[in-house]
Amino acid sequence: MDKIVDKIYEYLATYWLQVLAAVIIFVVGRWLAKVISNLVANAMIKAKVDATLANFVKNLCHIALLTFVVIAALKKLGIPMTEFTVIVGAAGLAIGFALQGSLANFAAGVMLIIFKPFKVGEFVELAGKMGTVKEIQIFNTILNSPDNVRIIIPNNQVTGSDIKNFTVNGTRRIDLVIGVSYEDDLKKTQKVIEEVISSDERVLKEPAYTVAVSELADSSVNFVVRPWVNAADYWGVRFDLIEGIKLALDKNGITIPFPQHDIHMKSEVA
Repeated sequence: MDKIVDKIYEYLATYWLQVLAAVIIFVVGRWLAKVISNLVANAMIKAKVDATLANFVKNLCHIALLTFVVIAALKKLGIPMTEFTVIVGAAGLAIGFALQGSLANFAAGVMLIIFKPFKVGEFVELAGKMGTVKEIQIFNTILNSPDNVRIIIPNNQVTGSDIKNFTVNGTRRIDLVIGVSYEDDLKKTQKVIEEVISSDERVLKEPAYTVAVSELADSSVNFVVRPWVNAADYWGVRFDLIEGIKLALDKNGITIPFPQHDIHMKSEVA
């Protein structure tokens, strides 16, 4: 152990200038890599390039610059680049086999940038998870869920499953099913529901909403209620309509049935 320590001291005493220079190159280079990659991203955003593409290029730029910094620092230490290239090549081959999933995620990330099925800020469902797109990174896509949970999904899973974009079309249809009693007046019920929908200014005039009898169920007559709203208003209008329709039906004496069971007791006479 003492011999190893002595060797280290001897090396530092002989090559301390090279070591110091290499450390400076690495520290300053890493800082410059971050600054330059941020400048590239900001320039792209100012040029009105899509924020998703800007963030992706920023990450690629940062990794590429860090690679050059590491090579420059190693060269300053006197490590022959020919031998270093061979070592890196061999290590890269081994790492490539070990990180096949990561390479697939990288390729999937490139595909997401090229085809743009969604953008930063849009509300989507990816790999069964719903949320607002926060960032598309080299290997992962980051979502913020409606209850503010950060969700990180590997890009390979994103492209390997259905992608639902709830924002891109601008509007969404609310689908409700309202059941009323068989004894109630269907025309009156339809009118009451339509009045609730018409009174909400967030409901779009076009496409027109639909209120229609859809099913004669076991214990109720079911209406489908399908108004159209702007995507940003979806949840607010949905919640308000459910409450408003229930209150309006109660006010007009219209019953919303609930499952009931009749139990018949049979007694045996001895």
